Amino acid sequence: MVAEEVIIGRTNGDDGSFLLGTGTSREIFWGAVDASPSNVGLAIVVTAVAGIAVVATLVYTSRRRKPAALLPQQWRALFTPDGKLSDGGVKFLKKARVAGIDPSIRSEVWPFLLGVYDVGSSKEERDKVRAHNRKKYEDLRRQCRRILKRHDTSFKPKEVYVGNRRENGCANENNPSCSQRQCSFSTTTTTSNPSETSVGFKESDFVTWQRTMRVDAVRANGEWITYSPSQASSVSEARAQRLAKSVRLRDYNHLEPCRIHHAARLVRILEAYALYDPEIGYCQGMSDLLTPIIAVVDDQDDFEAFWCFVGFMRKARHNFRLDEMGIRRQLDMVSKIIRCQDGHLYEHLKQLQAEDCFFVYRMVVVLLRRELSFEQTLNLWEVMWADQAAVRAGIGKSTGWCGRMMRLGAPPTDDLLLYAIAAGVLQRRKMIIERFDCMEEIMRECNGMAGNLDVWKLLDDAHDLVVNLHEKI
Repeated sequence: MVAEEVIIGRTNGDDGSFLLGTGTSREIFWGAVDASPSNVGLAIVVTAVAGIAVVATLVYTSRRRKPAALLPQQWRALFTPDGKLSDGGVKFLKKARVAGIDPSIRSEVWPFLLGVYDVGSSKEERDKVRAHNRKKYEDLRRQCRRILKRHDTSFKPKEVYVGNRRENGCANENNPSCSQRQCSFSTTTTTSNPSETSVGFKESDFVTWQRTMRVDAVRANGEWITYSPSQASSVSEARAQRLAKSVRLRDYNHLEPCRIHHAARLVRILEAYALYDPEIGYCQGMSDLLTPIIAVVDDQDDFEAFWCFVGFMRKARHNFRLDEMGIRRQLDMVSKIIRCQDGHLYEHLKQLQAEDCFFVYRMVVVLLRRELSFEQTLNLWEVMWADQAAVRAGIGKSTGWCGRMMRLGAPPTDDLLLYAIAAGVLQRRKMIIERFDCMEEIMRECNGMAGNLDVWKLLDDAHDLVVNLHEKI
């Protein structure tokens, strides 16, 4: 008896593969385009799998042209006179989800995508949130300096001017109006015991995190400089040195001023986050997630960068839990996507004892940051954030999406990243099946994807997977 199955999918183009049918320590994972318009066609493929004929209808495409991002004039035209998005953010999120954001307005738009500001808020409401967020961030920074002062007798906190403001927000650390204030976040309060700042949180943990984040910050690469040359060129040697000393940065003399300044900003915001979320604190990889944000948001708005990072980490924090439950859930989902989409590939992975998809561990932890260029990372992340913002706002289930999205009916999902990772693996199905005999070989191939991914094709494939599988996953 012959089983017949119709599969909608696309060839990869490079290797003829098609898509879209119906104990190791984590340290090993941290090793150190314009395109032509899409061409769409149909092909009939007949293959024999274990004696069963499978008939497949394929839709194949070449790389598609990068879509036109949300432009400044389009962005500003979306607002009503009182500063509200005219339709509750529907048009905005449609555009962001399809095409991303123009670089010139990312610093304005990202706070909406990351939940710092509600998509239904007015300008007056956002101004209140902004003032409240600034104060909370300054409270966190003040507590960071107090802890550092208690544990480093050589530390003498000084005012550091950022833009036209003092970094510490107070003219005198001993001013009663400053010292009597306590951090307003829920998990940490100042107590009479200098070694304890919250239940289950020790200052010694924080000091350890500080040491680690300083090392990671100094080692951060300078890929962001070509993306944000104006930010890099505006940093003087004296300004960089002042900020570096304020966070006790060390071993940075080999760096140019802009990278010293960038490293100090990383430490300053990561310290505040460690206090804000002491359950997670600081882990290797978090600086990779913060770097794109501070490259987009100017240093005079570091409090805004901090809250964007908080919004990002609301989901990403699960990647850094000690029990790794968040990572396991995501690896399980990637495995399920592959199993539902391509049974032949999944069976091959199973034979290699690689069906748990551990070979994409690094991709999951730092959200493809190591596999994509800096600009590609921003493209992927902001489209992913737009999906998540649409889910939070309940947008997309009853409202049609424009253009290609509308035809395919791809609903917004919290897990677009995982569909993108699965798409990257599926694009290499032929190579994996024909050439790889162990998980280590697949892992090397996945780690070698860096610089070889077309982010917009990857997003196309990811959205196609969502269309096919969202009701099954």
